[in-house]
Amino acid sequence: MTQGFRPQNVGIHALEFYFPSQYVSQSELEAHDQASSGKYTIGLGQLNMAFVTDREDVHSICLTAVHSLLEKYSIDPLSIGRIEVGTETIVDKSKSVKSELMRIFAAVGNTNVEGVDCTNACYGGTASLFNSVAWVESSAWDGRFALCVAGDIAVYAEGNARPTGGCGAVAMLIGPDAPVVLESANRFSHMEHTYDFYKPNLSSEYPTVDGKMSLGCYLRALDHCYRGFREKCAKSGDDTATSLEKFAYACFHSPFNKQVQKSVGRLLYNDFLRSPHDKQWDDMPEDLRNVPEEESYTHRDIEQYFSKKAVPYYKRIVQPSVLLSQQLGNTYTASLYSALVSLITNVDPADLRGKRVVLFSYGSGLCSSMFSVRFRDSEDAVGKVTDMRIRLDIASRLAARHKVDPVEYNGILKSKELKYGKPNTAPSGPTDTLFPGTYYLTSIDDMWRRSYERKQK
Repeated sequence: MTQGFRPQNVGIHALEFYFPSQYVSQSELEAHDQASSGKYTIGLGQLNMAFVTDREDVHSICLTAVHSLLEKYSIDPLSIGRIEVGTETIVDKSKSVKSELMRIFAAVGNTNVEGVDCTNACYGGTASLFNSVAWVESSAWDGRFALCVAGDIAVYAEGNARPTGGCGAVAMLIGPDAPVVLESANRFSHMEHTYDFYKPNLSSEYPTVDGKMSLGCYLRALDHCYRGFREKCAKSGDDTATSLEKFAYACFHSPFNKQVQKSVGRLLYNDFLRSPHDKQWDDMPEDLRNVPEEESYTHRDIEQYFSKKAVPYYKRIVQPSVLLSQQLGNTYTASLYSALVSLITNVDPADLRGKRVVLFSYGSGLCSSMFSVRFRDSEDAVGKVTDMRIRLDIASRLAARHKVDPVEYNGILKSKELKYGKPNTAPSGPTDTLFPGTYYLTSIDDMWRRSYERKQK
């Protein structure tokens, strides 16, 4: 490297998103659970939910995403100098998921790879991305790419939360002169200590959840991040992200789609607080204008007014990014990046050219950030994003999945529950239905050591 050189336009060069080959229909799950019609499909805004059998775990889904990324883009494993993994699906309290990924790189003699895991609920993927970009921008960078990986398996005990599960993993190649640039200057973070969602019981993969509290924490964090982000943009003279109306596109962490829809309304509420006399609020009932902000989180009329007002914004700015979250469910650390993948899938790369996309990341406990990425304004960048879209091939891969009925789905989760954390076990799930190229678990020995194979293409 040239003395004093600092890499510019650091961001995403390549993307891969892995999801399992099986799913359960939310409408069929509604009927099976004897829930009211529309509770999951309209109330949560979900269509289908991805899940894994005992053949897949967090190691295997991340191995699959990384290996597939390297293959699809013909990336030399020797060109990777850092791997950072974001996950909350913990298999081992000491051994990192990153250490399992090293089987791919050590096999070709590349053991000089920095980075480990980041853990804080759904925020770990964003922490990993920030760290990956910071490494490339730092004096420690050795000229190689960083690899940001985020993956989780979201499962819940039987009850109201179970339909909000999901599964997926993303792998992102990070380096300079990227077609999708991470803009660090204006990002804003908000952190608190809360007990809204956590996993204290190490003998179970199910979380402890205060659902009402968690949704309130999400919106409060969104308020703080949006206000801080908006102020930083204004100070820097960037006028493209100072109000919802000026956003080109936005991506949200999605525990379920209805929360994303409410979030768009919440941003609009924040715009109202900043400019309460703007003519767009002329139709606002007078009694809503003086509701204290703290009461607004649970005020039904406030929520309904701004949610209705936000529908056109949601359709234009957000809807192109919700494909995967509605089809897969909550993928935790990968959720926000499933939105970015969906945006690339649904919007013509020529229309993304030069556009700034605002992203909101939330992880319970809590950690949150609002930041932006910019699609570079060049023919070369459009070509590279088009290549990403083709290689991701999301639509045909979703169509190739097979549906499992709710009885079988619940039986699979029950079987996994009985085996969870036990040594000397052999998985019983089928391998013939796995997508080609999928890593899968073959055994756990008496010392809890896991073995994997990869399904041949």
